[in-house]
Amino acid sequence: MAGRKKTLARRLATLVFLIALIPFAGVTIHAVLPVPVTSLMVIRAFEGEGLDYRWRGFDDISPNLVRAAIAAEDARFCSHSGFDMEAIQRALAANEAGGNLRGGSTISQQTAKNVFLWPGRSWLRKGLEAGYTVLIEAVWSKKRIVHVYLNVAEFGPGVYGAEAGARHWFGKSARDLTPTEAARMAAVLPSPRRYNAASPGPYVRRRASRIQAAMGTVRGEGLDACVFDGSAPPAASDDARDRSARRAPQAPSAPAPQAAEPTPTAPDSDDQIEGPRPYLAPDPAEAPLESASPVSAAPVAAPVEPAPAEP
Repeated sequence: MAGRKKTLARRLATLVFLIALIPFAGVTIHAVLPVPVTSLMVIRAFEGEGLDYRWRGFDDISPNLVRAAIAAEDARFCSHSGFDMEAIQRALAANEAGGNLRGGSTISQQTAKNVFLWPGRSWLRKGLEAGYTVLIEAVWSKKRIVHVYLNVAEFGPGVYGAEAGARHWFGKSARDLTPTEAARMAAVLPSPRRYNAASPGPYVRRRASRIQAAMGTVRGEGLDACVFDGSAPPAASDDARDRSARRAPQAPSAPAPQAAEPTPTAPDSDDQIEGPRPYLAPDPAEAPLESASPVSAAPVAAPVEPAPAEP
């Protein structure tokens, strides 16, 4: 009897050990290999939205889009270890005040959820998300985290990743995105199935304008240093490319037809972005939105407001 108990205990311990290895193995594999598909992609495909997913190397994604994502979603990306405690505290305070439910997720948390978990809101998933966030922060570099994030984020109905998004909305490669185009793509992230980056309505135009201004602060104050290591191209080349694009715009590659931009309400159920929506200045034409990772006070880039929160 004692021998059987010991054998059972060893087997249970082995099973627990193997289960614990699964997350670590997945994180280690994707530290070097592309993500083949995510659960959200599969779910959306079964819902009939199709699947346009094109993985690209980091050097094939414009630095403009990297800065736009940091500006719009996680200004303290380079300084936190996966969790922005200040953003979480602000979200909790706002929730306790009786406002709309607001999130406090960083780019690291969003990446963990998008790659390894499933859509939905539950304590189980949030707990697993926290665990995966710790793992990817320990195993991956910051550059790898934002690289994976931009490759798997949903940029439109059935459109995933920077390359597919850039071609869908602007008919060009992700490496050629101008600052304005990158800001527009970041502006639709909270509800990518609802908003149009190529022909934006008033809300997306306002949000994209604030994101583009905040991108200057991200670059000027080195808030992207953990990603570029001082190797980013000079600002003049970005400006020149933007001016060139305005002189000879490229037509988008037949983006999916969309109705007129709706009045901002709640984001789609469990879109890949839950917050924080850092430092975009509040839009007086809209309801108060959640605050998150602010950059240092610089007049050139007031905080960008979050996308409308889920009621």
